[in-house]
Amino acid sequence: MKTLILKNGWLISPEDKLSGKYDIKIEDGIITDISDSISVNGGEEVLDCADMIVSPAFVELHSHMREPGFEEKETLETGLRAALKGGYGVVCAMANTKPVADNEKIFEYVQNKAKEVSPIEFHQVCAVTQGLTSKTLTDFEGLHKKGAIAFSNDGKPIEDMDVLKKALEAAKKSDVLIMLHSEVSALAAGGAVNEGKASDYLGVKGIPNEAESEAVKRELETIRSVEGARAHFCHISTRQSVELIRQAKKEGLCVTAETAPHYFSLSDEDITSSDAKFKMNPPLRSRRDVEAIIEGIVDGTIDAVATDHAPHTNSEKMSGIQNAPMGIVGFETALPLVITNLVKKNYIDLNRAIALLASNPTKILKLNKQGTIKKGNISALTVFHADRKHVVKGSEFVSKSKITPFENAELSGKVEYVVINGKIYS
Repeated sequence: MKTLILKNGWLISPEDKLSGKYDIKIEDGIITDISDSISVNGGEEVLDCADMIVSPAFVELHSHMREPGFEEKETLETGLRAALKGGYGVVCAMANTKPVADNEKIFEYVQNKAKEVSPIEFHQVCAVTQGLTSKTLTDFEGLHKKGAIAFSNDGKPIEDMDVLKKALEAAKKSDVLIMLHSEVSALAAGGAVNEGKASDYLGVKGIPNEAESEAVKRELETIRSVEGARAHFCHISTRQSVELIRQAKKEGLCVTAETAPHYFSLSDEDITSSDAKFKMNPPLRSRRDVEAIIEGIVDGTIDAVATDHAPHTNSEKMSGIQNAPMGIVGFETALPLVITNLVKKNYIDLNRAIALLASNPTKILKLNKQGTIKKGNISALTVFHADRKHVVKGSEFVSKSKITPFENAELSGKVEYVVINGKIYS
């Protein structure tokens, strides 16, 4: 029997109401003891976690692995290595691959490939509609039987509300999650940055807040018409969207929401050049929007932080803010941005940070034995320094994409280890 003991760490597991100094014993990959002090007899592997936090491994709701079809941007292997470096033990990837993940063959291919290259628990999110065209629904029941737990057309909005209603009804029957990319295409088309200071400064077309919030409004109306359906709002970025979701939750709608680290860490005022490292969808919004996102995190309107890891080749991202594709990498900076811009600024504590990154995403996805630290669970743990400072260098990223808007930023918080199934990854 292989035994690993984590010693001297400060254990935080919000779902288990654990916050204190504990040792953890793992035998053959299973957590068998959580105690104030576990004795070492000499035959065990010991990981000293002194001055570090031990938490459930992080759970990524929303990323883009790019495989199959766009392996020059990222592969499952490089993307999942980046996720592991960032502290993630579970990763969900969106369906906008080539071919689209809209059928059992592609779903099984990606799932099997992920198992071959990474210890991370991987979930391929399947497309809501065939080819992401927002016309014909995919086979929800068949894909769910194969293991699909969520469906999304992320990267493209579903703008036909009759199609969305049918999707919500199909998802309800299979008890799977619909993840929404909220966008009014006509308002966002051709835009490169937020409408306002950034678009004026750069002389490019801007994307107004209404491109997101009007979509959220119509989607909520459709969700109201399908009682009991579960819907999740991806990458929320505007104050209007936060307020709409806040009201919907007060009404009792079964909705959840995520934001990404860049939406509480940067505003459009931080865009000081036409460098496409600042280009993502939705775009960086105003300071007022940033404040509203933080308020939504604090009061629970926003349930989770997801990276929206969306890598592109360096040459693509160096083609200027007007021409470059939308998207930035996020796995390797997520925890430091949460700690630096939320915890260190006293908006939230570490318990809430871990809920945003681990336990809440687990509940949203209805995953069993993730996001918690309990006896009998397969070990999935992240060990990190909350106070250790480091300077971001994109050249050091594991991801194929090395371009980040946080280049040279000094951040607090550093993942040291991830323990999955009793094995240490660093």
